[in-house]
Amino acid sequence: MTKKQLLNVIAGTPDHPLVIGDIEIPCYVLEDETRVFSSRGLTGAVGLNPDAGYRIPELMASKALKPFKNSALVSAIESPILFKNPVGGGNVQGYKATLLVEICHAVLAAKDANTLSGNQLKAAKRCDILIRALAVVGVIALVDEATGYQRLRSERALATILEKFIAKELQPWTKTFPYDFYELIYKLKGWQGPDGHKRPSVIGHYTNDIVYDRLAPEILKELRKINPKLPEGGRRNRHHQWFTPDMGHPRLKEHLAAVIALMRAAPNWVAFKRNLQRAFPKLNETMPMRLEDD
Repeated sequence: MTKKQLLNVIAGTPDHPLVIGDIEIPCYVLEDETRVFSSRGLTGAVGLNPDAGYRIPELMASKALKPFKNSALVSAIESPILFKNPVGGGNVQGYKATLLVEICHAVLAAKDANTLSGNQLKAAKRCDILIRALAVVGVIALVDEATGYQRLRSERALATILEKFIAKELQPWTKTFPYDFYELIYKLKGWQGPDGHKRPSVIGHYTNDIVYDRLAPEILKELRKINPKLPEGGRRNRHHQWFTPDMGHPRLKEHLAAVIALMRAAPNWVAFKRNLQRAFPKLNETMPMRLEDD
């Protein structure tokens, strides 16, 4: 069987544990985005001494808990996750953070059945505290907050979006924006043209607002970075030449088709913009209320 590659920690340090009341649990987020507790930390969290030889596997293997655990929980306990120590050499053994809830439920079920004794009863008291706290805030959210991953998560998500949409190299020019797109802008604005008329510079602003700014977060910002304005004005290439052929360009074409449909159905520019915001809202912008005459 192929040995699994040890994963790196991308968020979390031992001195920033998850704190629930007076309970502290070292927690981490691995490079595959798995949230984990260290084995020692999880053992201590349920009120057991990790140095006394009675850890989570021994607790869960006890006869008292046998009727209250399923095969998935047993398998997870028997297969701990090994990851690289984020503050030194060696490796750390841990478990998925979500197992904490399942362990607590099993221990508390055994307590209700009066099958626990000794250290197991001590663990039950801790599990009761933990379950009450975790009922208010999900364990994943708690780990993300404790490790600081909630900030990193959004950065990683944005990087993934940009990677899928924006190509690393300039793509060949192909006709992307249909003539209808510009014709309908002129019509909705009440302008003459576009045949025989020079396009006003505001068309570029409309295109950014209607198209690039609504495809995905930060797309327009990234396009402006890789395709900047020249000193004499204008840009060396079209923005759409930087879209990936497998994701970015098809999504751009789909968006344009949907936008043109909204344009055709709108009686004027104001109504179109209102419907556009409903269909393709920008991030952090308020959804407009529907008016009777829309």
